[in-house]
Amino acid sequence: MGKRVAIVGTGQTYHKSARLDVNGMELINEAVARALEDAQLTIRDIDAIVIGNMDHFEGINYVDTWSVDGSGGVMKPILKVTTGGTTGTTVAMAGYYHAASGIFDTVLAIGWEKNSESDTTGAIITAFDPVWDRPAFAGAVAGLAIEASVYMHSYGVTEKDAARVSVRDRRHATNNPYAHLRGEITIEDVLRSPMLSYPVKLLDMCPRTDGACAVIFAGEGRAEKITDKLAWVWATATRHNYVYLGDWDLQGMRTLESASKEVYQKIGIREPLKEIDVMELYLPYSFAGLSWIESLGLCKRGEAPRLLWDGVTDMGGQLPINPSG
Repeated sequence: MGKRVAIVGTGQTYHKSARLDVNGMELINEAVARALEDAQLTIRDIDAIVIGNMDHFEGINYVDTWSVDGSGGVMKPILKVTTGGTTGTTVAMAGYYHAASGIFDTVLAIGWEKNSESDTTGAIITAFDPVWDRPAFAGAVAGLAIEASVYMHSYGVTEKDAARVSVRDRRHATNNPYAHLRGEITIEDVLRSPMLSYPVKLLDMCPRTDGACAVIFAGEGRAEKITDKLAWVWATATRHNYVYLGDWDLQGMRTLESASKEVYQKIGIREPLKEIDVMELYLPYSFAGLSWIESLGLCKRGEAPRLLWDGVTDMGGQLPINPSG
């Protein structure tokens, strides 16, 4: 087993559709400076850096090299990771593993995007196999729409059920000054928004954002010297797979189901809905807020809408999800 690791500092930018006042390196530096200030450290106290974004989807590669003046990575070990939309989680896990290894005492993990300067959908389309996958997938929105359609057909879930997820997260975002979309919306607003690819509408989708976040991990022994407000990492698990779209299992998310079961086993959780106090989930669109919490074991297949409508996942509910918005 590796060394125990805690989060000792965090910092993030304000997230917007476009940050025309800064380039990517400067955007990254805003988050890094705030994380260092939060932990009362300087860049000299950082032993290694992990950084990542969806660079292959954006056509701007090698962020680990060109951003060193912003990340503070000059003459420091740097690891770049990128796993598409899940890069934020992967960056955090890599930062944790670096510190848990005992090789580095204090590790800075940075996730960022400058979507105002990229064509993510175009890149996703061309990243797939040109013969078997590209004509069917047609980018992130259409691929998610296929998943949503299968989920609706299998369990009788409606577009209104999915809209409830968007309404919840937008309401939660009003309490987060850093959130990109902070205004409340209604079910009707979601249902009337422009159709992108049935059944996914504009307000079902997450926004394209410019922003960055930095988190500082420190191993046991070092962490206690930095702060007395330690957030210990209890367990991690990751899964990645690749299949041709014709072989894709659209019934739930098997990788998420397997990874969550591993984490629950590591820390002794048997009933996640009752034993977990809060969840922050990556949700690229509203339907994921339904089907994916089923894969997380919060309820049986097709029962997620009931949890949403009963307010179970709202602030003040049994298990608030995405309090940051």
